[in-house]
Amino acid sequence: MIIVLKPQATEADANEILAKIAELGLKPLYMPGIERTVLGALGDERILRQLHLDSYPMVNDIKPILSPYKLVSRELQAHDSVVAIDDVKIGGGNFTVVAGPCSVESQDQLFGVADMIKSHGVPLLRGGAYKPRTSPYSFQGLGEEGLKLLRAAKAQYQLPTVSEIIDPNDAELMAEYIDCYQIGARNMQNFRLLEAVGKQQKPVLLKRGMSATIEELLLAAEYIINAGNANVILCERGIRTFETATRNTLDLNAVAYLKEKTHLPVLVDPSHGTGVKSLINPLSRAAAAVGADGIIVEAHLNPKEALSDGHQALTEEDFAKLMADIKPFVSAAGKVLR
Repeated sequence: MIIVLKPQATEADANEILAKIAELGLKPLYMPGIERTVLGALGDERILRQLHLDSYPMVNDIKPILSPYKLVSRELQAHDSVVAIDDVKIGGGNFTVVAGPCSVESQDQLFGVADMIKSHGVPLLRGGAYKPRTSPYSFQGLGEEGLKLLRAAKAQYQLPTVSEIIDPNDAELMAEYIDCYQIGARNMQNFRLLEAVGKQQKPVLLKRGMSATIEELLLAAEYIINAGNANVILCERGIRTFETATRNTLDLNAVAYLKEKTHLPVLVDPSHGTGVKSLINPLSRAAAAVGADGIIVEAHLNPKEALSDGHQALTEEDFAKLMADIKPFVSAAGKVLR
């Protein structure tokens, strides 16, 4: 429920209502604005009726939040959120590129890719220390050693890092090494994991599950924010359909729809979205055109030797072309390439 106070309402008036909301065991929200203050109350609306808020002299209007996701909805917050990964802002008119290898394999490999993307002005380095793989025999990542390499790469190249978390018990450990958690498609509805990163204040890049609806993605984001962490970035990374020509079907419809329904920033992953290296460039341009706040792509200096997803990793030549080709599309979308 959204409670709009009258322009002359004071902070004391707001606090009185917030206290009443909390007394009922509901979640109060305080959102002061330039012209007037808006309050929120999350919980069972049958209980909310016990407050008789329409009788408060400083209450101007009461509106129900109709969507099942409350905190991420534009019904509650109309303006776009900007999420900062260290000093890099996602959203707010920026088109941010996140790049790096699928897996952290060695210092030479990671530092080589970091140097390459840094030379092209990319502000964020991605790399997996823990890898959930379909086969138990595939490379599972270096674990904490990979996290240490990511921290060393940040120190060397001043690139904040993004890395996937797969175990709720690793949340505090990873917070010591990285700047942004990534929750992959396979874990989008791992609710204990969502709650674990929600208890931290590190930003979370939340990828859409391969068979998840848009509403399910937004409700997964709601879990994180409801646990206390508002720094959530959504990522469309392709869904599984009947089509077999590409690894997944990159749902750019979802990007435009998400920008209408939520205030959270939205990235696109054309690497996993297609699994076809030649399609990453055109779909990155399309992502900019449809309103995305950035892309996350895989890059490797020698994809033939990559321990995971080498077939979709961009070489230095590929990456240079990508960065040059997306510039006019980002500019046409009214955003600044970061």
